[in-house]
Amino acid sequence: MNRTEHLLKRAAFALTTIFVAVTTNFFLFRVLPGDAVTNMARVPHASPQLKHALTAEFGLDKSKWEQYLIYLRNLCHGDMGISFAHRQPVRELLIADLMNTVPMVLAGTVAAIVAGVFSGVISAWRRASVADHLSTNLAIFAYALPSQWLGLVLLILFAGVLPSGGMMNEFLFEPAPFWQHLGDIGTHAILPVGTLMLTAYGGYTLVVRSSMLEILGEDYVLTARAKGLPARRIVWRHAVRNAMLPMVTLIALDLGYIVGGAVLIEVLFSWPGIGLAMYTAVSQRDYPMLQGGFLILTVAVILLNFLADLVYARLDPRIQR
Repeated sequence: MNRTEHLLKRAAFALTTIFVAVTTNFFLFRVLPGDAVTNMARVPHASPQLKHALTAEFGLDKSKWEQYLIYLRNLCHGDMGISFAHRQPVRELLIADLMNTVPMVLAGTVAAIVAGVFSGVISAWRRASVADHLSTNLAIFAYALPSQWLGLVLLILFAGVLPSGGMMNEFLFEPAPFWQHLGDIGTHAILPVGTLMLTAYGGYTLVVRSSMLEILGEDYVLTARAKGLPARRIVWRHAVRNAMLPMVTLIALDLGYIVGGAVLIEVLFSWPGIGLAMYTAVSQRDYPMLQGGFLILTVAVILLNFLADLVYARLDPRIQR
């Protein structure tokens, strides 16, 4: 199988997975007890006519298979439906939420990658030293921390010192200058970004250390040492590139997971991203928002894994053959 056939096979598998996920998500939410109409009709003196009108407006008076076919048809045209709770197009709402989630995710992930790669490389190069023991134990401790628990601890420690909720100061009545506005967002992002970074850093450190220890025992590394090449050049130019192969998959999986839902962290810090939107949609039985959110999660994971395959081939020419 050549590279083109392999990529076509992977693309077909990705499309099939997305279709299965879309179908599962559609029926999963509709078999749960309760619905959006029941929640919205809980007002004093709500008549049966109101409930019937809401059911017809949301298209819930049709059979589930009819709703499913209509949903697939609309989805093929890029229409994710109308939010039951907000009465606005789901696509516009989720794009706005995603634009808030992505910067936080990227900042936390990049910081975790930089810290994890650096500490993992140093730990492997200085194996069995004090630095190795300290770095490894710290990484295991960070890896074992639940993100919601760590977020609560940071919230308790830094409440009153750093902003602990929201994305910006909502009490500013006049538009702030651009740089002041950007600084306000950055200040509010410190705690959620720090939580993401600390929970992901440990896994990256352990993976890089394990991979580096294997690479440093290869013949070409021993040959480079015998030639008298500087240690820094051996590590960063010859060993790190090959040691990054397992990191590609790990980063792709982490990004896909976090983009679709650093739900706990966004709920904890009231960050107006896609995770908080999905959490709110669960309590409101907002089917279109939930379907759209899970669709973004599915596509993000599959697309990032597909890109990881391409990067793998770039880093390791043997895969191209």
